[in-house]
Amino acid sequence: MKVPVKWLKDYVNIDISAQELGDRLTLSGSKVEEVISSGDDIQNVVTAKIEEIKPHPDAEKLVVCQVNVGKEELIQIVTGANNMKEGDIVPAALHGSTLPGGVKIKKGKLRGIVSNGMMCSEEELGIAGEKEIHGLMILPKDTPIGKDIKEVLGLDNSVIDFEITSNRPDCLSVVGIARETAATLGIDYTMPNLDYKCSCESKITDSLKVEVRDDLCRRYAARGVKNVKIAPSPAWMQERLMEAGVRPINNVVDITNFVMLELGQPMHAFDAREITSNTIVVERAKDGEKFTTLDEIERDLTNDMLCIKDGERTVALAGIMGGLNSEVKEDTTSIIFECANFDGTNVRVSSKKLGLRTEASSRFEKDLDPNLVQMAIDRACNLINELEAGDVMEETIDVYTKKLEEHTLEVDSNWINKFLGTNISKEDMKQYLNRLELRTEIKEDTLVITVPTFRCDVNIKEDVAEEIARIYGYNNVPVTISNNASERGGKNRKQHLDDRVIEALIGSGLNQSISYSFFSPKVFDTILIPENSPLRKVVKIKNPLGEDYSIMRTTTLSSMMEALARNYSRNNEEARLFEMGKVYLPGDDELKLPEERNVITIGLYGNVDYLDLKGIVENVVDHLGIFGTSFTRESENPTFHPGKTANLYIKRDLVGTLGEIHPDVAENYGIDERCYIAELNLDLLYNHSNLNKMYKPLPKFPAVSRDIAMLVDDSILVQEIEDIIIKQGGKMVEKVKLFDVYKGKQIPEGKKSIAYSILYRLENKTLTDEEVNKVHDKIVRTIENKLGAQLR
Repeated sequence: MKVPVKWLKDYVNIDISAQELGDRLTLSGSKVEEVISSGDDIQNVVTAKIEEIKPHPDAEKLVVCQVNVGKEELIQIVTGANNMKEGDIVPAALHGSTLPGGVKIKKGKLRGIVSNGMMCSEEELGIAGEKEIHGLMILPKDTPIGKDIKEVLGLDNSVIDFEITSNRPDCLSVVGIARETAATLGIDYTMPNLDYKCSCESKITDSLKVEVRDDLCRRYAARGVKNVKIAPSPAWMQERLMEAGVRPINNVVDITNFVMLELGQPMHAFDAREITSNTIVVERAKDGEKFTTLDEIERDLTNDMLCIKDGERTVALAGIMGGLNSEVKEDTTSIIFECANFDGTNVRVSSKKLGLRTEASSRFEKDLDPNLVQMAIDRACNLINELEAGDVMEETIDVYTKKLEEHTLEVDSNWINKFLGTNISKEDMKQYLNRLELRTEIKEDTLVITVPTFRCDVNIKEDVAEEIARIYGYNNVPVTISNNASERGGKNRKQHLDDRVIEALIGSGLNQSISYSFFSPKVFDTILIPENSPLRKVVKIKNPLGEDYSIMRTTTLSSMMEALARNYSRNNEEARLFEMGKVYLPGDDELKLPEERNVITIGLYGNVDYLDLKGIVENVVDHLGIFGTSFTRESENPTFHPGKTANLYIKRDLVGTLGEIHPDVAENYGIDERCYIAELNLDLLYNHSNLNKMYKPLPKFPAVSRDIAMLVDDSILVQEIEDIIIKQGGKMVEKVKLFDVYKGKQIPEGKKSIAYSILYRLENKTLTDEEVNKVHDKIVRTIENKLGAQLR
């Protein structure tokens, strides 16, 4: 919201610069977006009187002037202008001054004569516009000498642009900002004059009725004006409207806009001739109803939109815009002022449906104070009197059934100091709150606060503490540490585990990637997900950016494949990526939020194979201190290669899948390389993680090593062999290491040679060969019997 400082000064005495005012208001909680000052680029230019003009001794076209700039001594300026005479008052740019465009003026010599500045034209001051200017700017004879030219010409106008949050509709007005300014600076402010005279004996209640048929209208007031004289509004009103970004139209419309900007309450003026039924009805529109608004656009209405009607005919969209069929025209002689209060949510929804957001709707949608209505309609009538724009009729129609009342809060002043970490006296607290019109009394240590209806955001003790803190000065609140340990900063368990996972993956040579959590329904076909797969049950986005971003993802495989494809298309020879993200799994109940499951996804291509991927996964598992993992063959997942894929289990929990992507999927993404991906449930990994490190002393007794080599069917998994070794060896087996897998000419077809090194040790004694051989033979026999292995 743009607030002209000159307009603000009508209500509060401001003796600081606009920039300083913006800074002070920012520190007190009113966020300033920008301070726009029109004359900032003009510095050290003053009004000056030419006391003497003499020809330049060495130049025909130059003259030497003695100029009075309000100081005891005259200064000398050389100029080539010829439209001035002695006694004229002109703008003079002194030594060290600045003009528009960054022009610097310094003392110098012109053909050997010292010149201490420059006398200026309108063009040099940047105010000439499009007209051609010849010579200096001659100011009126009564212009005071030595004054800043910006002040004299009104070039020091400043506008402060505020960002008003949705909880402070009271600040969506010049008076609201004036109240904040007065509280910030510790001074008083004045309200606009609301007094008016009814110069017409007619009563509006004799010629008009108002029926409010819907609770979406909380209050509706109407007042009439006869003998209206439509004309341009005065210059001062037009200036304030334009500085605030509103285009002047005529005196009546400008009054409604002026009141809206001044007090924050939108108003509307109807041409009384167009209200033919003499009855204004506030009710909802009919489905499919057509209505042309003031911007001459026909709009389709629905039955959830509140309308203002002339009997059965709609004449305005409540809180949004009036209709073309009842606008004030040049020959209008009678008007009806409408001032009302509407439900903010309904105005917001209706405005969005229609694609029509106005100055009025942007205020109503924040839920204005219904008690503003009386003040605004009184101010409009006051301006009608002041501008002599018509005769105000007697009486007011005001439908206000559920009046909004002030409420009271009681807050312990000691609690406020403890909460803020301050030592503010209760008397100062009272003063700060009273400056904000939060009327406060002190009962022992308790602040009893009467909250006015325009402060709908002050409802709990924390709100009161905030009001005190911002007027006391956020910059004055000391830095303190909370006494509550749970509120102190630090990473939680998940964040620590995230760090360990990232550390493990980066240490494995991977780079982190980030992708969107939503994608296209076409993705499921690209990664070969069957039609009956539960992964196709998705959360749909109601207002998507497009079809490609219309659903929430249930798998991260497509996101990783897109990242790999992007690298491949840019001729990167290899890519090693990981992503920590979420998938969104809807439940059976659509009213409940979907499950947000944390997932870690690893993607590789280029000079890698399945064992590289498996090693990275094992590195992550090791960093999380997880035990009891196992890998089982997976051949049913259509996205992966059926012979080069495994599922990762931790005890009985399926954590995820890793393996080579199916060649058809890789082809769908335009990749000719073999791609390897792991998609793991990060939540399950964290559930099984154990970061407690246990001390284990170095072994006191020696170990015994035995090797075993065997022929097994090619279909036998090494995991099955290792499980037998560990189970049959019991506590005596300390370590099992696979050191050879061979297929070749010496090995029968369909077989493979596998060799292990087994380390045996006990913590409490030295093992004998007999003890080791007994356990080793047991392992060998079990492998032979269960897996059909042949020792080599």
